[in-house]
Amino acid sequence: MGCIGFADGVLKLNTRDKWIGWSVEEREKNLKLVINNNRFLLLPWVKVKNLASKVLSISAKEVQKDWEKYYKYKPVLIETFVHAGKFIGTCYKAANWIYLGRTLGKGRCGMRYYVHNQPKHVYIYILCRDYLSFLKCK
Repeated sequence: MGCIGFADGVLKLNTRDKWIGWSVEEREKNLKLVINNNRFLLLPWVKVKNLASKVLSISAKEVQKDWEKYYKYKPVLIETFVHAGKFIGTCYKAANWIYLGRTLGKGRCGMRYYVHNQPKHVYIYILCRDYLSFLKCK
């Protein structure tokens, strides 16, 4: 039917970092608390009403437990990117993700940044109420 995957948060993401209000030191210390929904695919021939938003909702709850079990800490925020030219993020909106804005169309390979001219929409999902107290502590 599809797949969903999570990885560590993006090293530098201006849209997210400004939204959180991070200093460089805070980001370096607390970035591990942000994870990235780096893959989400439902095969196009699968037609189940509200399936995408349901999968996102369930996986957001489960990944926090799984992450804690495997890495010994709970993430407090999930980020994701939606290709601006191909998708509009309807399922993320339906699953209560927050739209933060667009990227500039840059990427990273290793420690080198490059321009790929494919802007993405940035969405985040808050996993706990007091997420800022975790993300802003020094």
